[in-house]
Amino acid sequence: MAIKTARSTVGWQQNSAAHYKAPTSRRRVCTFWLAGKCNRNPCRFSHDASLPGNIYHRAAKQSSHMAEDFPGRKGPESSPVNSASSTSGERSESSTNNNPLKPQEKLCNFWITGNCVKGDACPFLHSWFHGVDFAMLAKLEGPKKGVSGIALPSGSTKLYSGSKDGTARIWDCHTGQCDQVINLGGEVGCFTCEGPWVFVGLPNTVKAYNIQNGASYNISGPVGQVHALEVANDMLFAGAQDGTILVWKGGSEADPFQMAAPLRGHTKGVVSLTVGRDRLYSGSIDRTIRVWDLHTLECVQELVGHTDVVMSLLCWDQYLISCSLDATIKVWGVATEGGSLEVGFTHHEDHGILALSGTIDARGKPVLLCACLDNTVRLYELPSFIERGKIFSRREVRTLQTAPGGLFFTGDAAGTLTVWNWLDSPKSQKEQLPQPMESC
Repeated sequence: MAIKTARSTVGWQQNSAAHYKAPTSRRRVCTFWLAGKCNRNPCRFSHDASLPGNIYHRAAKQSSHMAEDFPGRKGPESSPVNSASSTSGERSESSTNNNPLKPQEKLCNFWITGNCVKGDACPFLHSWFHGVDFAMLAKLEGPKKGVSGIALPSGSTKLYSGSKDGTARIWDCHTGQCDQVINLGGEVGCFTCEGPWVFVGLPNTVKAYNIQNGASYNISGPVGQVHALEVANDMLFAGAQDGTILVWKGGSEADPFQMAAPLRGHTKGVVSLTVGRDRLYSGSIDRTIRVWDLHTLECVQELVGHTDVVMSLLCWDQYLISCSLDATIKVWGVATEGGSLEVGFTHHEDHGILALSGTIDARGKPVLLCACLDNTVRLYELPSFIERGKIFSRREVRTLQTAPGGLFFTGDAAGTLTVWNWLDSPKSQKEQLPQPMESC
């Protein structure tokens, strides 16, 4: 069966002992009381809910490495990588995030745990997002571990998600309810869909499901965890833990997946794949990107520039966009007569970047979704990289997916899948309330 492609943050006044009065209005607030755990009566600290404006808010705990995916890693390394494709003008063309968040743009860490006592007077954000032209539709919870794959097949009313707990879930788009839980027998590394097919990357295998006729196949061949899947030119590509990219071509109805020659070149696991302009692009733990000709399946270029794992790849217009745990997004463009790619622009974040996805807002403008290790997803308008908003999460978002009709999805390491959509007209933060998933 053929596989068809259709893509796409005082001094006190001195008094005599007889006239001294304790400055009760300046007493420190009891941190145990704030957490609901103070058992002293009287307590020498204040139990006053009208907290001073400079009360210390504990910073959100963040992960400095990808412990779940790459055991033993100690986070981004700072050693430089010599790059034949990096230009001397790259630094001058690079972009740094010079927009520190105002208090009202920072998420209240006490609110996350349900312990903020300031209510509307709190200067920090009591919302899972900051922005005026998109809204949260629903939060879907169920997996015991992180969401590692999301797929919404074209024309389907069902949303599919996979988790590191070894299960796949099928959600009803109209009700937001989970219709079915499938035990896959292994950790889900990735999801993708094409036409009626849903593909799931597992350890040492790829599972293929046809949602129209109910057929399912176990496609063997990969060595180790399958981290990335892509479909193009009637072929299925799988990036595996051993650094190999497996290729299957569409065959007969009885044997729809026939293995072709594997693509070798990466020295460590392949964790990202994307397709564009008759090219397959692969990103690896070895910090490189390889460019493959889709017709000959030969490597035509190696891109060196990132100093850590290349986590995600995206084709936009005539450009390739990559992100890495080195906290950069690089935009690669054709800068030579031979058609080779070189870095034309580098955008810097404060934390490592886990995933990218592209979407179109309600006004037709391209927007880049960027999931970072600080438990946020940043939205940037392209090509300017002007920030359009920010999404917050309890844990880091590891997977992003977009869909027609202005929908996009985030899946975090706590097992929460969140559904978002673009608004036809911008609204204030208070006007945006979660709605049913009827736009699916």
